[in-house]
Amino acid sequence: MMSSTVTSPGIHPPMRIASLEAPQSWPPTIPFSQPEPESDDGNENELLSVSWNQDYGCFAVGTSNGFRIFNCDSFKETFRRDLRSGGFGIVEMLFRSNILALVGGETNIQYPPNKVIIWDDHQSRCIAEFSFKFNVRCVKLRQDRIVIVLENRIYVHDFKDLKLLHQMETISNPKGLCCLSHHSNTFVMACPGLRRGEIRIEHFGLNVTKQINAHDSRISCMSLTLDGLLLATASSKGTLIRIFNTMDGTRLQEVRRGLDKADIYSIALSPNVQWLVVSSDKGTVHVFSLRVRVGGEESSTQIVPFQSPAIVQQNSSTPFDPLSSPTAAANANSSLYFMRGVLPKYFSSEWSFAQFHLPEGTRYTAAFGLHNSILIVGMDGSFYKCTLDPVNGGQMSQKEYVRFLKSDSQRCATR
Repeated sequence: MMSSTVTSPGIHPPMRIASLEAPQSWPPTIPFSQPEPESDDGNENELLSVSWNQDYGCFAVGTSNGFRIFNCDSFKETFRRDLRSGGFGIVEMLFRSNILALVGGETNIQYPPNKVIIWDDHQSRCIAEFSFKFNVRCVKLRQDRIVIVLENRIYVHDFKDLKLLHQMETISNPKGLCCLSHHSNTFVMACPGLRRGEIRIEHFGLNVTKQINAHDSRISCMSLTLDGLLLATASSKGTLIRIFNTMDGTRLQEVRRGLDKADIYSIALSPNVQWLVVSSDKGTVHVFSLRVRVGGEESSTQIVPFQSPAIVQQNSSTPFDPLSSPTAAANANSSLYFMRGVLPKYFSSEWSFAQFHLPEGTRYTAAFGLHNSILIVGMDGSFYKCTLDPVNGGQMSQKEYVRFLKSDSQRCATR
């Protein structure tokens, strides 16, 4: 099943993108052919999707009326686009640029869910379009690639000329699981393999494919570090999160979320490769300390935006040191940890270093903010910012709360 690509004339490479940091520079025209004035938020405006940009500085939400972009540091709505034809089930940002990948929701009469629109909001027009026989499950963007995920196949296109570069089959992937690296001189992609519990790693620059048997059950969530050398995974059981070296498939660490089965909603690795955050349907966000240390590369702890591609090249033969740093925070262990090897495995597990409790019944996705902060967005239209104590861990303190779907949203801060 091949994709059908329609290109608008004069497509620009993504290096020429304008910034979202100056919303006043955006054209006042609503960038759709069936516009409507911005309306007050209400119950009729349903939240369809939430996605972070590549550095967790912004997030995009698809609604039943269009989409919106929010800034996380000094929380505010950056801009919105509303239309009468329906909403968007997928809204994927490219850092803080005006390039977006849009996939319509099930009821969108103009933009169906089997079509990907690459939208340039600076020009107020579609610059590329991809149509498929089946619905699109996910879209991921890099400055040089467009990755489109269907339930059983993944397509990788060049961003500059839209040429199809790679395509691969996967096991049934209704969640559209796929993640990319975002350093300019490495292109790593992780996706489900062809067997249950298997993950396929593509190091495109090295022309290397690696299969990792990550779990016995089907994969439910995954995340890569920015350089693509570290992968965190969870299965449908949702009790364990495993961290792998993507170069050789070695399991470097295993941490435990809990004993009961859970649906893992999100996994994120901190830019400095010191922390991992996990959210699930149990209502608790867990933060774990990583015992994996990037060898000899202080610069890798900084997020490198795509406008500044220079980074330090890692030695791929020994990218990680699985030993604990003497000053690293330690995850919690059972009081019977000393009897590991005799008692059941969970007594020797590493438990979370810090936690934040949320109401159950809502899907939350978590990421890392500035200054040891954890950012959480809920499908009920809620935004939380809490602070991690990197020395003592424990219960994280809430610093900010916003209901961003309501026009009278009020910010609440706690000490």
